[in-house]
Amino acid sequence: MDKIAVLIPCYNEALTIGKVVRDFRAALPESTIYVYDNNSSDGTADIAREAGAVVRYEHQQGKGNVIRRMFREVDAECYVMTDGDDTYPAEFAPAMVARVLDRKADMVVGDRLSSTYFEENKRPFHNFGNSLVRKSVNLLFKSDIKDIMTGYRAFSYQFVKSFPVLSKGFEIETEMTIHAVDKNMAVENEVIEYRDRPAGSESKLNTYSDGFKVLRTILRLFRSYKPLAFYGILAVILAVIGVCCFAGAASHARAFGILSPAKLLAGSFLLGSSILSLFSGLILDNLRQKDRREFERELINIDLHQKGLKEGSPK
Repeated sequence: MDKIAVLIPCYNEALTIGKVVRDFRAALPESTIYVYDNNSSDGTADIAREAGAVVRYEHQQGKGNVIRRMFREVDAECYVMTDGDDTYPAEFAPAMVARVLDRKADMVVGDRLSSTYFEENKRPFHNFGNSLVRKSVNLLFKSDIKDIMTGYRAFSYQFVKSFPVLSKGFEIETEMTIHAVDKNMAVENEVIEYRDRPAGSESKLNTYSDGFKVLRTILRLFRSYKPLAFYGILAVILAVIGVCCFAGAASHARAFGILSPAKLLAGSFLLGSSILSLFSGLILDNLRQKDRREFERELINIDLHQKGLKEGSPK
């Protein structure tokens, strides 16, 4: 079992990966650095290997798929995840590791948005999207995460082994953030500096398509993790529209001396749907409470497994 594992998912980062590996080896000399190559065609894996990284492969395309593979295969007391594009300075890693090992944080978020991100990032829609996602998640889940989409994070063994990776692409950061908040895990923010990609290095994140995937992920997880709130809001909306239909029917009756069957039928259907939505939320919320209890028991088993690995590990 590694003391510290640095995890670097990579797709065509030959221009920068060598420097990233060397920087993290210098900042965390006691760590093992893993580069997971995701079908690169520019020699990224060879450069990483020459720089001293342990190179492994994930052939299913997508950052979420790579992270699923990394989390399954690597055992460590502390994990540092970063990108291979040299946008995250390695000198902040020791402070993030200390929060996990000394303060028992489950996830440390490398907060770009409180420092240099908006000055360094030259893509205005990326800036807008990051702000929108941060505000949406913090509002819906009543959290105070400073940077939702950062790729620079540190994790505990408990978080990595309990996190169910469902996303395939760049929405993975949003998913892991919401998972940590929902499960009441210890989350801390570490302000870091951010630097834009060097000339010749291109982002794999599509502002529009990936942005919509992230927003869809937020809505999906809000429905899954907060069913009473989600279906309660839907119930209120349906009830208001239903009442408006009844009011319209009454207004039609006063004007023409006859009720509108269509409006009455629509109002009845909407009010019935509102009641059904509310009860669906109540039932799903009870199931969520059961899931939370089972998750806490799962954490106990993960703790026991980690202790067994540490006692039987030569590291």
